[in-house]
Amino acid sequence: MGIGLLFALTAGLMWGLVFVAPLLLPDYPAVWLTAGRYLAFGLIAVPLALLDRRELSRLSRADWWAACRLSAIGNFLYYLTLSAAIQRAGGPLPTMLIGTLPVVIALCSNHRNAARDGHYRWAQLAPALLLMAAGIACVNQVEQAAVAQADRARYLQGALLACIAVACWTWYPIRNADWLRAHSDRSPRAWATAQGLVTLPMALLAFLGIGLLQAAGVALFPADFALPAGPRPWAYVGLMLAVGLLASWLGTLCWNEASQRLPTALVGQLIVFETLSALAYAQCLRGEWPRPVSVAGVVLLVAGVCWALRLKTVKPVACPVNAG
Repeated sequence: MGIGLLFALTAGLMWGLVFVAPLLLPDYPAVWLTAGRYLAFGLIAVPLALLDRRELSRLSRADWWAACRLSAIGNFLYYLTLSAAIQRAGGPLPTMLIGTLPVVIALCSNHRNAARDGHYRWAQLAPALLLMAAGIACVNQVEQAAVAQADRARYLQGALLACIAVACWTWYPIRNADWLRAHSDRSPRAWATAQGLVTLPMALLAFLGIGLLQAAGVALFPADFALPAGPRPWAYVGLMLAVGLLASWLGTLCWNEASQRLPTALVGQLIVFETLSALAYAQCLRGEWPRPVSVAGVVLLVAGVCWALRLKTVKPVACPVNAG
């Protein structure tokens, strides 16, 4: 439990970086940030694959297809919608909507995975979920006030895109945990590397598709955007490499390690570490201390996680078979 918690915490710290990348590069379209991030992830995974070549050779065609589905939805579609949401609605709103993932994943997996992981009694789980929801509401109240004057249509677009990102990352950890728990003898590191490898052709196809659309006259970039690396090439390349290594590979590796050690409903709640990290990074980027209500919200979030950690899952009672 303790080692799984540390892995989940590290994954949250790494994944929090993806929320500040669109804020650091606001003049780069979300599709260019997504393609750049996963091109870097794929290139980083190539030498890592040499270390795990024996484990990777054990993967079947069905396993590689599962890695493709997980990467397409949990990586590409998730980050495309998230980065677009951040650029349209600012960092706080998408961060707080993503912060609902602990509640959403727990609700989705508590019944679905009861036979495998056991389940939490709803009466015991409810206080933890309420504490986390109250914490998210406190932080959301403060952050929404700061962006109340934003263009409403653009703001609502950001909110909708963030909701799609929530749906993607509700599906991803549940399905990823299914594979890891069904293949407990496999290396979580090799599985993270496999997902990185399949993102490489996806990223290359994304760049090709963007180029074809641009050649066809579809305006995806500002008029003064200098392809391929934009107005700040070194910042773009450096940030994409950092996010690709730390958030994509290392974050996925730590999450896989946590997913093999902890029940899915509990792991889902630990995604709260990603929200806390993203909020902390955003405050550092702003250069200001959080407001008291925000601090209270963080305390409530942490209290909800601590409450959940002390709960024990209950195995379902097997029905006796009638021999007659």
